[in-house]
Order: sequence, then structure tokens, then C-alpha cells
Amino acid sequence: MTLARISIRYLARHLSSTVLNVALLAFAVAAVTVLLLTGTQVEERIDRDTRGIDLVVGARGSETQLLLSSVHGLDNPTAPIGWGEAQEIAGSRGVRKAIPLAFGDRYFGFRVVGTTPDYVALHGAALTEGRLWLKPLEAVVGADVASRLRPRLGSSFEAIHVVPGAAGIPHAKHDYTIVGVLGRTGSVLDSLIVTGLESYWTLHPAEPRTDDSGLLLETPAELRTINALLVAYETSHAAADIPYVVAGYPGLQAVAPSDGAVRLYGIFRVALDMLRIFVTVLIASAVLSMFIALYGSLKERRYDIAVMRTLGATRERVMALLLFEGLLLSSAGALLGLLLGHALTSMLGFALQQAQQMSVTGLTWHASEFLVLGGALAIGMLTALVPAWRAHETDIATTLARG
Repeated sequence: MTLARISIRYLARHLSSTVLNVALLAFAVAAVTVLLLTGTQVEERIDRDTRGIDLVVGARGSETQLLLSSVHGLDNPTAPIGWGEAQEIAGSRGVRKAIPLAFGDRYFGFRVVGTTPDYVALHGAALTEGRLWLKPLEAVVGADVASRLRPRLGSSFEAIHVVPGAAGIPHAKHDYTIVGVLGRTGSVLDSLIVTGLESYWTLHPAEPRTDDSGLLLETPAELRTINALLVAYETSHAAADIPYVVAGYPGLQAVAPSDGAVRLYGIFRVALDMLRIFVTVLIASAVLSMFIALYGSLKERRYDIAVMRTLGATRERVMALLLFEGLLLSSAGALLGLLLGHALTSMLGFALQQAQQMSVTGLTWHASEFLVLGGALAIGMLTALVPAWRAHETDIATTLARG
């Protein structure tokens, strides 16, 4: 009879213990996998969101809120700033590109952002259908929006102006028309509906004016506002000059996205550290449980092992039997844990997508998962090492005499 058949039969006879050990290791591997996939994808998302942006200009107030709302799409917009001031800053020496953002409307929870085509280019997005907007109240949708809402080109929708702490105000009789769908970028753009600044100014005039038909007229230039200005530097010297220029405007502030990324990483890593403690406890429990099970099986099978030795089994073969059982348990736990980890990550990603937050997916493979798999197999071998060595050193005569 082969080692595999002997081990499988023994583990099958002790099914409850086997299931417990496999489940404990599977939960530990699943938790490690979720941490790995989620942590990696969130960090990559933060990097993609901030790529190509050297400075964010907005109204004075919370720097974190300004960065979260304008760069990552995770907070309410800050107070508006004057379009004229934004244009002056954009024309400053040392500014290579300045991308305005204006928002405050949503559709099915997805944010509608007024901007320029440079914003689409900033995130490296390509159209999968249709075209970019050419006139007011035309819009393109990001990949997550398209995946969830499945809009058709030429279809229309009514945006709702979101007021924090109150019911939204619909923009009745002023529907957007969807003219394009953007491909996936892995950035904030995926969860946005993007349109031109003129659309925002048409729907949010500082002093509403209408024509005889009731259609809102264009807002005068001196009354136009935006919520943020994303700035890219021409040279490294601009890093010292532009914030100084912004400081000269009352009510404006300038924040470097890199500083915000450090804060986000800090907050995120605190949560990860807490989860790592939990995972460590799970791994320790799995190791201890497997060791106890294998050591217990040795004590239970001392007589059987002695009989095997008298029938010709070598010390090495007996030792290999226990090592194989440890490897079998750890393999089952590791594979099940990886599958469970990817499934849980997909469930988490679905929940985040429903909340229009950072999206993650379990339908991906990270190279470090090979290390997770190898670590799990090593745990199985190490926990079986002591019982296997004790089996190797079993005294045949003494064991048979005791019965």
C-alpha cells in the first residue's frame, strides 16, 4: 500500500480533526490573500490617481477633504473657487498643465465631473465606444459606471445636485446625453461620469438666468466657479514657486498629492496592521492545531508503526508517512484558502463598487501568492517534522511489548 493511500485512509477515519485543521489553515491563508490583494490594489489605485499631478489648488479648509474629493473621488467637494483665479494660476510661469474640476452632481451615486479632455488623457483612458463630449450636457462614462448601469450611446439621464445632509435636487428638464464609454484605467476615472465645464456652469449658474423657453443661459465668465485645479509642473523649480503664487490669493490653498498619499497610506496601514495581528493569531492556531493532530496520530499509531517496521518498512519510510500527512493537510488548506481569499476579495470589491468607493477584484493573481502557497506547505512540513522524527526513532521491541 502506498504512502498516499495510508495517509488518506487515516485522515478520512479522523474526518472531524482533518476538517478542523484544513479549515483553520484555509482561513489563515484566505486572510493573508485578502490582505495581499486588497493592499496591493488600493496602493496601486492611489498611485494611479495621483500620477501626473504635482499640486491641487482649492478653497481653504481641510487639506485631506480637498485631496480625497478632487484626486480620489472619496469625499464631498470643498467650497468653489473663482474660475478667473484658476486661470491666472494656470497661466503662471512653471505650470505645464492645469486641469479644472467642477462637481456636485451625481447619477445613481456616481459623481458627475465637469472638466476638460486633458483629465481623460491624464489617466490614460481610451474610448471603447463613441466619442468625447463636444457641447454642453454631453457626457462620457467610466468603466465601472458602464459595467453597473450599462448605458446605451445616445441615452439620457437626469443628474441630481447633492446637498450634504439633505435630499438631492434634480436638474429637471436638463438631461445629459451619453456620447461615449471609457475603457478601464484602474483609477478614479472608472467611477466617474465626465462632461465639459460648460455643462457644470449651465446647470449651476451663480445668478440663474433663463431665456423665454426656460432654458438656463450661459454663466458670465466673472461668475464661473470650479472646485479644484490639478496642476502639473513644467520644471522642478515650480515646486517652490507655484505654492507661493497660490498663497497670494485669499481663500485658496495648495496641497501636494504626494503628501495626501502618505496620509492615506498611513490610515490604510493602521487598518492593515490590525488585520495582520488577527492573521498571525489564525496562523499560530492553525500551526498548533496541526501539530497536536499529527503528534496525536503518532501516539495513536505507535503499535501500527512498529508492526510496519517488522514487516519491512524502513525508518525513512515511516518518517515520510508523517511528513506526507503534514504536506497533505497543508496543501488542502493552502489551495482552499487561496480560492476562499479570491472569493472574499471579489465580494469586498463588489461591496465597494456598490458604494462607489475604490474597487478591488479577486479575479487577479499576485506573484507573492506563490510565497503564501510555499509558506503554507512549509508550515505543514515543519509541524510534521517532530512527530515524523519521533516515528523514525520508534523502538520496535519496546512498542510491541507494550501492545
